[in-house]
Amino acid sequence: MDLISPELGLIIWQLIAFAILFFILAKFAWKPILSALDERDSTIEASLNEAEKARLEMQNLVADNERLLQEARVERDEILRSANEFATQTMEISKEEAAKAGAKMIEEAKAVIETEKQAALTAVKIQVAELSLKIAEKLMRQNLATEASQKELVEEFVKDIKLN
Repeated sequence: MDLISPELGLIIWQLIAFAILFFILAKFAWKPILSALDERDSTIEASLNEAEKARLEMQNLVADNERLLQEARVERDEILRSANEFATQTMEISKEEAAKAGAKMIEEAKAVIETEKQAALTAVKIQVAELSLKIAEKLMRQNLATEASQKELVEEFVKDIKLN
């Protein structure tokens, strides 16, 4: 029961012990505890500020990354478009050059064919002329084998000359 209804002496000794404890705590422990709490408070606040800065930097980095990705996509699309245009132009130029080369080859072939044709016709004409001369020579030798036939031929030539 002493604890439930304490006596006056116990209360005084407890007050003296509390006052001494309070004085010792105020003199030696209160300032370091408060400074530790202030330091912890400032550390926590600095950490929160750093975390906020880091979050903002991350947002900026994410935005920069998105912008760079968008620019890269646009650049990629531009490069692909340019490559397709270049390929199309190259194919068209190649087709035109091939068509020109083909037409030139055809023209050259036609010229060669025409030249060969003319050469063949000339050769045929020469052969026909040679054959004609050989036939005429054989006929003349046969017809002019006698002196009478020779005189008759000369007289015919003379008549033809007078008529013309």
